[in-house]
Amino acid sequence: MRRYRFGAHTKTDLKVHLVWIPKYRKKVLHGEVAIRTRDVLRQIALEHELEIITGKVTSDHVHMFITYRPTQNISKIVQWLKGISSRILLSEFAHLRKQFWGRHLWARGYLAVSSGNITDEMIQQYIDDQEGEPVIDDSRFQIDPS
Repeated sequence: MRRYRFGAHTKTDLKVHLVWIPKYRKKVLHGEVAIRTRDVLRQIALEHELEIITGKVTSDHVHMFITYRPTQNISKIVQWLKGISSRILLSEFAHLRKQFWGRHLWARGYLAVSSGNITDEMIQQYIDDQEGEPVIDDSRFQIDPS
């Protein structure tokens, strides 16, 4: 399903699958904490013009599949999602403050995988088929002879 986002002079379909974990992979995201985590992440996404396609909060990690604007970068998006949610969750749940000292709920890293409806091979074939005869040179970056 392709839903384009429109700007003044752009039409984009940028999607990324994000995954991150609590520090020490502790299984703390259940019950009220999981529900509040989901609600906080939805609010952050709304405030920063991110669209959540799907997501899941499990006991020891969070998955989000989102669309974003071309002016936003993934590292900043993750900074918003993890930073703001950590601050809110640690302020609202005393038992989390005891387990995660130093105001850090989430582990340092994250997984980000971009998504699209075409494959690398399709792009390569499209470029190869552009304007005119097939190019004899087999190098990776070709010059159109015209």
